[in-house]
Amino acid sequence: MIWPNTINELLDLQYPVIQAPMFGVSTLEMVSAAAKAGCLGSLALADLSGEQCRELIRKTRSLTDKPFAVNIFVHSIPAITDSLKEQYRESKKFIEELAKENGIDVELSSIEDVLLNSYHDQVDVIIEEGCKLVSFTFGNLDAESIKKLKDNNTILIGTCNSVEEALILENSGIDIICVQGIEAGGHRGTFETENIPQIGGLSLLSQVYEKVTVPLIYAGGIYNATTLKAAKDLGAQGFQVGSILLASEESALRPFEKERLQQVKENEVVLTRSFSGRYARGIRNAFTEALEGSAYILPYPYQNKLTGELRKAARLVKNADFVNIWAGQSIGCYSEHSTEEILSRLIREAETLD
Repeated sequence: MIWPNTINELLDLQYPVIQAPMFGVSTLEMVSAAAKAGCLGSLALADLSGEQCRELIRKTRSLTDKPFAVNIFVHSIPAITDSLKEQYRESKKFIEELAKENGIDVELSSIEDVLLNSYHDQVDVIIEEGCKLVSFTFGNLDAESIKKLKDNNTILIGTCNSVEEALILENSGIDIICVQGIEAGGHRGTFETENIPQIGGLSLLSQVYEKVTVPLIYAGGIYNATTLKAAKDLGAQGFQVGSILLASEESALRPFEKERLQQVKENEVVLTRSFSGRYARGIRNAFTEALEGSAYILPYPYQNKLTGELRKAARLVKNADFVNIWAGQSIGCYSEHSTEEILSRLIREAETLD
C-alpha cells in the first residue's frame, strides 16, 4: 500500500498513523512508543487543569523529541442548579449503596467539592508550552480560541460524528478532521450528548469525503491492514487506532482489566452513558446494567466526576464490574507487545497490500 502524503507532510510524520488519545489508558510512554514507530502519538489531557497539562507536556517532551498531539475536551459545562444538586445527591446515594452491596465501600464527593476545568485555561498553557498540534473532541473550539491557536501556528484537528459536524469544523477553519465511526471504542466525539449520530464509520467517512476539502483522519474499527486500507480507499489520509493498543505494554489498564478485555464477547461491547454522562463504547458490566436507562445518570462532566472515586476503589479490589473498560467493536486483537511493535507490524502488513 502506498501511504497518502498529505497528513505526513502537515504533521511531519513517517507514517500517517495516529495513536488515539485514550484518557486513562494511553500513557506518556505510549505516546513516545508511537513516535518511535514513525507515527503520531497523542497526549490525552481531557479536562485536566492548565498546570496538570503543563506538567504532562513537559514530561512527554523528556521522553521524545518527535512531534506529538495534545488532545483536549471542549465540552460546555452545565450550570449547577437546585435541580442538578438534588439529582446529584440522589445519584450519589444510589451509587454508594450499589457499590456497598457489591463489596466496595466508598464515599463519593459532593457536588460542592467537584473540580471543573475549562478548556480555555488549557489553550493558554498549550500556547505557552509551544505545542503545535492540538486535537479536540466533544464539540468545536470557540472562535477566540481558534484565533489564538492559529496565531501560534498551531495545526488543529477536530472530531466529527456526522457530516453536519464536519462542515461546522471546516467552516470554522479547522485544519484536519477526524471522522469517528459508531464502532470506535471510548467516548463519542460528537457535539451532541444524548441524541448522538449513530452512523457506521465507513459510510460516514465516504459522505464526509464528498462534502469537505480538508484532510481526513479515520477512527473506528481499524485493527489490521485490510481495515486500514478500506479507510484509505474511501478517502482517509490518516488512520487513528486505539483498541489495538489497549493491552499493550504501555497501556495504563491494570492486569485484571486486560484479562477481562481478552475474554470479551461481541455482544458485551455496548454504548453507555453510565460512567460519564456521555455515550462511550465499552464492556457491559454490573454497573452499566444498573445505571443505564435510570434517573441516576447526571450530565457530563458531573457523572464522570461522581463515578471517579468509585472506579478508583473498584480497581483497588480488582472488581471489573465497577470500572469502565472502553473498547471498540473490533474485538480479539489485543496484543500485549509494545505499542511500537504493534504499530510497526500494522504498517508492515499494510505495505504488502496493493
